[in-house]
Amino acid sequence: MKFTCAVDINLSRDKVVALFKDAANNKEWQDGFQSTELIGGELGEVGAESLLKFKNGKRLMELKETILVSDLPNEFTGEFVHVHMSNTMQNLFTELNDNRTQWTANIEYTKLNSLSIKIIVKFFPKMFKKQTQKWLDQFKVFAEKN
Repeated sequence: MKFTCAVDINLSRDKVVALFKDAANNKEWQDGFQSTELIGGELGEVGAESLLKFKNGKRLMELKETILVSDLPNEFTGEFVHVHMSNTMQNLFTELNDNRTQWTANIEYTKLNSLSIKIIVKFFPKMFKKQTQKWLDQFKVFAEKN
């Protein structure tokens, strides 16, 4: 499953990228974000691996992020692996003018490891796009306040 989400942010690309790459900001726009922990490689560099923790209700969800492309301010692409699924997320930052930036996120789910996830993807594919778009929209609100 592949999809694209985008948002235009009323800030310079440099400011958008600075806010995006600072993991301390994740809690401001990613629902349930708890922490990130570098578990291998150099922070922010290709090949770096981090453990991302999210809380969903009473459940803790962990994702392993591996950086595939680190070419900011243009692109940041990561692979995210969870016990039930894996996906890649390519983040592109396009300067529309001096004070306006478009963030485009291209997502591809590459592995679905459980029957329940396969059923959800088959019958409710828009759920994944809706969640991604929500986070992009929340980032816009957060970024424009700073």
